[in-house]
Amino acid sequence: MKSPLPLAGGVGGGPVSEGTPSDMPSPPSRKREGNKSARPVTLAAIAGAHGVRGEVRLKLFGEGADALRAFSTFDAGPHKLTLTSVRPVNQGAVARFAEVTDRAAAEALRGTLLTVPRSALPPLGPGEYYHHDLIGLPCTSTEGGMLGTVVAVENFGAGDILEIERPPEPGKKPGRFMVPMTPQAVPEWSDAGVIVTAAFAE
Repeated sequence: MKSPLPLAGGVGGGPVSEGTPSDMPSPPSRKREGNKSARPVTLAAIAGAHGVRGEVRLKLFGEGADALRAFSTFDAGPHKLTLTSVRPVNQGAVARFAEVTDRAAAEALRGTLLTVPRSALPPLGPGEYYHHDLIGLPCTSTEGGMLGTVVAVENFGAGDILEIERPPEPGKKPGRFMVPMTPQAVPEWSDAGVIVTAAFAE
């Protein structure tokens, strides 16, 4: 099933965002607070103007330009933008919004994140998940110890990998480690947290 964000499946109770190199910001890592369906999901960031007629270059955080066509409007900071066209290009996409009519207006939006409510995303099937839903989950070892929090999900071509930040220690920068999103490494997860096999947390 196509979706605006990367999916995976077959891990525990269901199953994280796919990174792309750029000087643009990445989707924010949020703590899991409040109603999940109301949380904004970042689908793209405006990287700057394209041409002189108001088109913008996008850094994508999902499956591609086609996924954006599922939405007619996006939240862009305090504004709403109405999508009129989008096409894939190398390392992203080029889009036109009804409210952006010239290069100056397009350039003024550089760095703006394009978001939609979590409730606007297509429903998921059994074993599928949105990467966004795992960001911020607490992680616990199969032996019961607290391991930290999911801060990112990467995919370098061989499957999803959770990046987990360990709990802070006085006077030290929190360390991070990575765990593959496989049944062997992550036997279970839910909205309450992620269970990581102890051998993968060393």
